[in-house]
Amino acid sequence: MGNSVRGVLAFVPLERCQHYLVGDLKEMPLDRVADLSSRQLQRFPMAVCAFGELLRLYLSENRLQTLPPELHGLQQLQLLALDFNSLEELPLVVCRLPQLNTLYLGSNRLRRLPRELGQLKELRTLWVEANCLCEFPQVLCELPNLRTLHLGYNRLRSLPRELVQLGELRSIWLEGNLLTEFPPVLLDMHLLDVIDVDRNRIRHFPSLVHLRGLKLVIYDHNPCINAPAVAEGVRRVGRWADCTDDSEEEEEAAERRAKAGAVEDVAAQEVPAEQSEAE
Repeated sequence: MGNSVRGVLAFVPLERCQHYLVGDLKEMPLDRVADLSSRQLQRFPMAVCAFGELLRLYLSENRLQTLPPELHGLQQLQLLALDFNSLEELPLVVCRLPQLNTLYLGSNRLRRLPRELGQLKELRTLWVEANCLCEFPQVLCELPNLRTLHLGYNRLRSLPRELVQLGELRSIWLEGNLLTEFPPVLLDMHLLDVIDVDRNRIRHFPSLVHLRGLKLVIYDHNPCINAPAVAEGVRRVGRWADCTDDSEEEEEAAERRAKAGAVEDVAAQEVPAEQSEAE
């Protein structure tokens, strides 16, 4: 059905096609949330720029390659979801949204992040998974309030020492990269509660016992020769972890449950803050 609809729309004039996909956007949604995900949009719907009090804007699963300068008018926007689009560069207008605290950029074609991203001093959650990053974006070390950072499924080989400057960081997701050693900088980040280095190339894990804030470490699918030592009560997912007789399917299921639980915890921490600001 989806392919049939896209085939028909290919023969519809662009303006009429856009109106059909977006609908009638004339008034600010009462909850100040606009969800335009999965609409096959190739252009940003300009009508949204008139909603100056909008708090959340979801544009996931479209075909967007850029955003208009007029997006700057959404000065109260707190959440912007741009995952599963066709972005090769992050539009700089995103870096001019001063209240933004949650930004989803996963599953695009980003090879770098602009230095202007450092202007988003309120940013707490950033997801840039499944892109084309070969080097860690140094600008992320300039985000003082960042709490959750998802960089999984890129091509990272190391993390910079400057990452330790992120004193508010609580969870870091690095699965599916090209790490050959456990990033040394993480050993000095004592407030981390989630570390995910699943599906890398790490052969040896140092002790993590001293990381007293740690609650979950996921290290499965590495060619490791040992399990990381952790403090009592810390959940581990990987070889030689908590149960040595688990089957591979059971380990995979445990990993999914652990990740889902951690993501739910992150969401639970963010929603009250956004709700209180909305009120």
